Order: sequence, then C-alpha cells, then structure tokens
Amino acid sequence: GPLEAYMLIRCMRTLGLRVKAASANAMELAQRLSNHAAVSQVLYPGLPTHEGHEIARRQMTGGFGGMFSIRLRGGEKAAIATAAGIKLWKRATSLGGVESLIEHRASIEGAGSPCPTDLLRLSAGIEDVEDLFADLDRALRAAG
Repeated sequence: GPLEAYMLIRCMRTLGLRVKAASANAMELAQRLSNHAAVSQVLYPGLPTHEGHEIARRQMTGGFGGMFSIRLRGGEKAAIATAAGIKLWKRATSLGGVESLIEHRASIEGAGSPCPTDLLRLSAGIEDVEDLFADLDRALRAAG
C-alpha cells in the first residue's frame, strides 16, 4: 500500500548510515566487554577470537553487524540481573531499530531452550557508544 511504500522509502534513505553506526558500536562494545571481569565470553564475528571470524572477514563488508552475545561468569542469576538493571538499553526481542536492545534469550524461549542460561543477546543501536558501555558496565557490576 501507499503508506507502507512511503515508510520503506523513508527507511531506506538512512539504512546505510544506521547499519554502519550500529556495526561500529557493536565492535567497540564487543572489544571492551571481552576484557570485562564479569564477562566470560563475547560472541561476535568481528573479534579475531570468534570461530567464524575469517569467514565473516571475507564475506562481510562495511562491518560485522550490530548483534552480539555475551556470556556471564555469574551464570543465569547474573544474566537476568544485568538485563533487569539496564537503563539505556531496551529489554526487547525486536531487531533492526535505531535503539539498543538486550534480552535474556533463555527466559524468552522458556523451558527446553537450547540457549545457555548465562547468555545475553544484544543488538547495538546508534546511541553514543560511551553511554551504551557505561550502562552495561554499571549493570554488570551491580549484578556481580
């Protein structure tokens, strides 16, 4: 319909800029979090430590995307507390917006989920990366 076509055209005008900003934020956050005391593992193809990094490096141009996951040393309790304690990030399952999102996937999927209970899935948006990291760092420390 006409409204949907208008909205699609409006969105496409800034898509490249938004993807570039989200990818840059995700890379910066993944690098910082890989050295965070509360984080046991960062899953992001942009990191050389990721098992699929070489394939991603060859196939992905312009960045490695805005989505990544972290696994927490404190297990499920710390993951849930971190997601609950976040202020700037939105707790949601949606992807592709301009806002940064976080979710404890195992809770969303329920019993029998194949997702590790210590894992948080994050979708970096286009907010200031310093603000995003400060919010995550504060929540991770509080979840201890």
